[in-house]
Amino acid sequence: MNTEQRSDQRLARAIQARPLVAVWLLVVAAMVAAMVLLGGATRLTHSGLSMVQWQPLMGILPPVGEVAWQEVFERYKAFPEYRKINQGMTLSEFKGIFYFEYYHRVLGRAIGLVFAVPFLWFLASGRIERRRWAVLFGLFIAGGLQGLIGWWMVKSGLVDQPDVSHYRLTVHLGMAFVIFAGLIWAALDLLAKQPPLRSSPREGRIWSWLILTMIFLQVCSGALVAGLDAGLVYNTFPMMNEYWLPPELADLSPGWLNVFENVVTVQFDHRIGAYLITLLLVGLWFRMPHLEHSETAPPARQALRLTLLALALQLALGVATLLWGVPVALAVLHQGGALLLFGAAVRLTYCLNRGPG
Repeated sequence: MNTEQRSDQRLARAIQARPLVAVWLLVVAAMVAAMVLLGGATRLTHSGLSMVQWQPLMGILPPVGEVAWQEVFERYKAFPEYRKINQGMTLSEFKGIFYFEYYHRVLGRAIGLVFAVPFLWFLASGRIERRRWAVLFGLFIAGGLQGLIGWWMVKSGLVDQPDVSHYRLTVHLGMAFVIFAGLIWAALDLLAKQPPLRSSPREGRIWSWLILTMIFLQVCSGALVAGLDAGLVYNTFPMMNEYWLPPELADLSPGWLNVFENVVTVQFDHRIGAYLITLLLVGLWFRMPHLEHSETAPPARQALRLTLLALALQLALGVATLLWGVPVALAVLHQGGALLLFGAAVRLTYCLNRGPG
């Protein structure tokens, strides 16, 4: 068998394996979504600073026995969260917050294994086309970088103040959503029934990328809200108490600092972001008949309907979370709604840029 025949066989094997590879990527995407939700619960229960060491290899094992637990607890007592907030906490109470962060880190390692082991097997057995290698390897590198970003974030809360930097929290959450989007996009590309003959008109591609970008920025805005506890300052809707424009919007100087550090402005911006995304999606709904052709019309229309439904759910969750004072369960559901909306928008963008799926 000559080289050309072997190459053809390898390509045929890779094409046949596309559905299997896509399922693997979607499983990893689901695990990333679970990681985001668990991370949200960890932050909301103030558990993220309970593990004060980063042990990528040995950290898979929890403390075993009373002596080991006491050692871990004593290390925690040396840091600001215990000294300024949790002084007098019992060992039993410490275990309660420790396990949130512990399982968050264990899930991160599990995601790395679930990605790396099948990836190497798919590569070795010729079940991934060469043109996809770089994308998948890039996702693997991004996952490793995300682990480093997570520790970089935690370290910010182990110095003087018992809170992680809201800037680093935003980077950490943003990277998780980038990885989530990359996994979904790669899976959709593998499941495409045929290469598109042409994509939607340029206007449709612009609309889709604008909407996806706005949702991503809204996710980052949500991270700022979470990191600053800005969801607790005005718990009324649609007005902020009796104001449409609260008087504290420009309290900080220089003015640009309000966007990132003024809790009132951060919450206000998050509200405005939701309105803008709604307007963009409704606008695309009315423009869609002018952006379709026979190839992209059915999947694009379906993707837009799903995105609008996800938006309606997310708006309802956001308002409920705000009005009820950010309870943990609702806040985690709101974060899950963001994943659902973002995933739907990724599919919409794919349909309007790459054609039928």
